[in-house]
Amino acid sequence: MSAELICFERACRTRYSVTDVLYNCPKCGGLLEVSYDFSRIDAGGLRQLWRQRRMSNHPLDQSGVWRYREIIPFLDDPAHAITLREGCTPLLDAPRAAEYGGLRRLTFKHQGFNPTGSFKDNGMTCGAAQARRLGMRRVACVSTGNTSASMAAYAAAGGLQAVIFIPHGNISYGKLAQALEYGALTFQVEANFDQILKLVRVLAERLGIYLLNSINPFRIEGQKSIVVEMMDQRDWNPPDWIVLPGGNLGNVSAFGKALRELRDCGFIGRIPKLAVIKAEGASPFHHFMKDPSRDSFHAVEHPETLATAIKIGDPVSWPKAWQEVAVSGGLTEEAGEKEIADAKAVIGLCGIGCEPASAATLAGIRKLTGAGVIDRDADVIAVLTGNVLKDPDYIYKYHTGQLTDPGGSAIEALFGNRPVVVPNDPGRIAALLG
Repeated sequence: MSAELICFERACRTRYSVTDVLYNCPKCGGLLEVSYDFSRIDAGGLRQLWRQRRMSNHPLDQSGVWRYREIIPFLDDPAHAITLREGCTPLLDAPRAAEYGGLRRLTFKHQGFNPTGSFKDNGMTCGAAQARRLGMRRVACVSTGNTSASMAAYAAAGGLQAVIFIPHGNISYGKLAQALEYGALTFQVEANFDQILKLVRVLAERLGIYLLNSINPFRIEGQKSIVVEMMDQRDWNPPDWIVLPGGNLGNVSAFGKALRELRDCGFIGRIPKLAVIKAEGASPFHHFMKDPSRDSFHAVEHPETLATAIKIGDPVSWPKAWQEVAVSGGLTEEAGEKEIADAKAVIGLCGIGCEPASAATLAGIRKLTGAGVIDRDADVIAVLTGNVLKDPDYIYKYHTGQLTDPGGSAIEALFGNRPVVVPNDPGRIAALLG
């Protein structure tokens, strides 16, 4: 199946070769997306084939991304693929979180079950494969943590050198440790994410390094598989809502593209509504969506949130996200630091657990059901983007009453679970337990 790059801007739509090293349209500066001719796709046959592949021991079939390779057919040779058996993440019922969120039922799609513990692996396997296909030797990213961990792992697995740029002092040690462990060359830059991204784009062009942030359209193709797998797990019955946290907005861009393609190809009959939840201190997209026009998007110069994975004030994928939220009939919301922290603790009480940014979903759902936007009986899937151990310091501080917001104010832990210090005395401990 033929593939090409196409400018996302409707007034441009200039086409380029899929092997051109581009992140923006040279003609108008717009974002790029990968386009395919799906006119001959057989939805019924592929549904059956994809189910059969679950029983296969072939490495590509065991991947929850490459198993669905007919919906992301940009590679000319599958030998370029780098897989760590990414995807294959579960749908988990969470009754206690549902009650807290004002729903009768809530299901989590937990991307923290990925090899490096976040949804980034779904996109990185495709981005790294494209790097190998292009003959690149070095790959780079700017990261608040999860992207760096994922890129470092896939670069190591694929024989590439990873070069990582992170905001100095603004990354969880759990995430930084992964990048270091996987052998990445790591630079801690004294600037925020958005400032560093501009720097790295200059360096990538000057030094011939392949950029693997979500502005890379092949990353978006991999992240489409999250929705494809979700629909497969639900026997191709879409929910009413898909709720996800918003950082650089690559995920909602990928989700919307996947849903449109699945509908147009006959896999699903309708598109669920997309709800994107931002952190209050890093929420330009939410404020833009209140009164959207192309000239009214204003970046946040100094974003602030403890949910570091979504601490992005100038999300590069906002034009795509704008379209996908609108096409789905969805919306945006924002959540405060305490709302996110308490929601995270509730998710933990379900035996599930997630990183702080993931919990923005439940915090947002609670606000949307409270406002009557999401009905109590709605069929809702919330995406958890990262593993619970991505930011262990946050968890410890919350449960011991030491967590403070970016302004230094204490966050009251509604669901705090402080450890109890006891003497080495079975009688005393038995009395406490009794």
